[in-house]
Amino acid sequence: MTNTVKTANQIKLEFHQQGKTISSWAKENGYSRTDVSCVINGLAKGQRGKTLEIAVKLGMVIL
Repeated sequence: MTNTVKTANQIKLEFHQQGKTISSWAKENGYSRTDVSCVINGLAKGQRGKTLEIAVKLGMVIL
């Protein structure tokens, strides 16, 4: 089994294909839209705490 890390563009494309917005995903998963947007757009590195949780759920980081 090979785990692959998703890029921001892949995540944005998945959201678009599913008809989902950053806001809706954030609300469904209990995060603020701002935090999720910062992780996706690279403004938050997702190295620890809440931003790491978001990055892992989005598939941007494999633990």
